[in-house]
Amino acid sequence: MSQTPEQNHSQEEDNIPLQHDAEHERPPRNKQQSVLIYLVILFAAAFLLMALSYFMQRRTSDATIEGLRGQSVSAMQSVEDIQEENETLKQQVADLEEQLEEAQRELDGLQTLTENLTVMQEQLTKAMDLFWQIDEAYVRGRYSLCRTLIAQMEDTTQGSALKESLPRESTTDTDRFSPADRYQEIYDAVM
Repeated sequence: MSQTPEQNHSQEEDNIPLQHDAEHERPPRNKQQSVLIYLVILFAAAFLLMALSYFMQRRTSDATIEGLRGQSVSAMQSVEDIQEENETLKQQVADLEEQLEEAQRELDGLQTLTENLTVMQEQLTKAMDLFWQIDEAYVRGRYSLCRTLIAQMEDTTQGSALKESLPRESTTDTDRFSPADRYQEIYDAVM
């Protein structure tokens, strides 16, 4: 089938509006390239901003980690210092407890000594009182009273005889007998 020149021309005219519509629908090549370049620039800028944000965050987290490490080391040092101080305090407590026990033993010893001295003082007072009565009775020639008082001095029902409590040295600077020696002199004379 062959077409006439008129038919060919009308077909060409029919195709012209189609080409023209197609040309209007497609943006020109320059516009496509500029949009593409614009998009690439936007993506590159976004990528650069994300990379910058990542590095800044990394730097901040590294600084934070270093700070935390420093605090951790400081905290560990503080814990070690506290443990050393605790050990020192425990040792001091043990030493103080030992000193307290020693002081308590000394106190118990002193209390016992005080009680013994009190008993000795009481016996000395009784013995001296009885001695002066014996001496007075002997000087006055009351020998029977003297013997009765000597019997009390020699009595051992309460432990030791009171004569054991008499002082063995003279407290005066004279050449006189000590109370124990004078008692023995009287005892030998009347018994």
